[in-house]
Amino acid sequence: MSENKKIEKITAIKGMNDMLPADAPLWELFENTAQSVFKSYGFQQIRTPVVEQTSLFARGLGAVTDVVEKEMYSFEDAMNGDKLTLRPENTAGVVRAAIEHNLTYEGPKRLWYSGPMFRHEKPQRGRYRQFFQLGAEALGFTGPDVDAELIMMCQRLWDDLGLNQVRLELNSIGDADERQKHRTDLITYLEQHKDQLDAEAQRRLYTNPLRILDTKNPTMQALVNGAPKLIEYLGEHSLTHFEGVQAFLRHNSIPFTINHRLVRGLDYYNRTVFEWVSDELGAQGTICAGGRYDTLVSMFGGKETPSCGFAMGIERILELMKLSGEVHAPNQCDIYLVHQSPAGQMQSFVLAERLRDAGLDVVLHCATVAGIGSFKSQMKRADASGAAFAVIVGEDEIAQSKAIIKALRANEMDNNQSAVPFDSVVDYLVDQISGNDDHDHENCTHTHH
Repeated sequence: MSENKKIEKITAIKGMNDMLPADAPLWELFENTAQSVFKSYGFQQIRTPVVEQTSLFARGLGAVTDVVEKEMYSFEDAMNGDKLTLRPENTAGVVRAAIEHNLTYEGPKRLWYSGPMFRHEKPQRGRYRQFFQLGAEALGFTGPDVDAELIMMCQRLWDDLGLNQVRLELNSIGDADERQKHRTDLITYLEQHKDQLDAEAQRRLYTNPLRILDTKNPTMQALVNGAPKLIEYLGEHSLTHFEGVQAFLRHNSIPFTINHRLVRGLDYYNRTVFEWVSDELGAQGTICAGGRYDTLVSMFGGKETPSCGFAMGIERILELMKLSGEVHAPNQCDIYLVHQSPAGQMQSFVLAERLRDAGLDVVLHCATVAGIGSFKSQMKRADASGAAFAVIVGEDEIAQSKAIIKALRANEMDNNQSAVPFDSVVDYLVDQISGNDDHDHENCTHTHH
């Protein structure tokens, strides 16, 4: 290859993003908080494959939903001709796993999951082609109590994350026969105003007319506001269930609004549907959505298992956390080890391992293309790492079997460094970091550089 031919760089696929180290603290904060909230309600983790059979989603989500029609990454496995799809959501996968492994055989299950989903849509703020969801599924529960519990679990998560700009919208879409009656009347109503329907609504008129009610098109708002309301078609059981959910929420002081146009885009929902919405993210304001899906398990060939769940978009929630001022300084470590000379480097390795044994996070300075670096350049690295202390092992320190410990965040006026025997370094630093500095360290001398 000729010297001057440049090697072309390969970039990420559009809409599929890297999480960089600077963003890791925010992701970890979110994930750890969510995990502890879910655990506090007795939910257990489940992980399912990223790739499933295409038929799972076509059957579960409905063949005429937007997701199945135009957003799925589907392909034929070149090895054996299987028709496969990168999961666009995870409820179908969790239900498949529950049936395959008889998870609800001994009784109902509370499950949660987290991971990447894939949809081929136009990337926009907080909405990507590979995006991460965290969700919960409560399988085998019939009452309005579990619907309310899932909603309260979300509320607790928002509180713990300090997100107070999020509001709850609630609706009931009844059972299949009630929706069918409403659908017939809705189509009749829309046919009478066909000239007012936009192209998208015309396309959906006979396949998925409920979604027309969800339109964001300003010119159609008056039309959809005048459409037959699903709530007026609900029978006694659906209404009692819906009133039950509201009663639990009111009793626990969870504010909500009933939004009669809230329908959810996937075919498997029935009765309770809900969305958590924020006005701070532009047009795509929903950060979490869910509802009841009592027929999905039997649609997949399992025993009838009434269920309810939700999923939240992690990227959107992180956007909100940033907007609410949740910023984490990337702090790599507690201690940064600086050394000069081969003997100093060997001793630094020993000290680093001892400090890690004591539960501290330690970065040991290592060589780069430019070499090991001067004392000054190593101290610059130590400062940039966010460490509280630098431990310095140079030739003089080796000769005296002592390390210099320098407090990197101390006031300039303070006496901020001490010489500490190698064997006392761990105790000294643990005391400093835990704020227990009252007992005398033998042979420790304060030094001035």
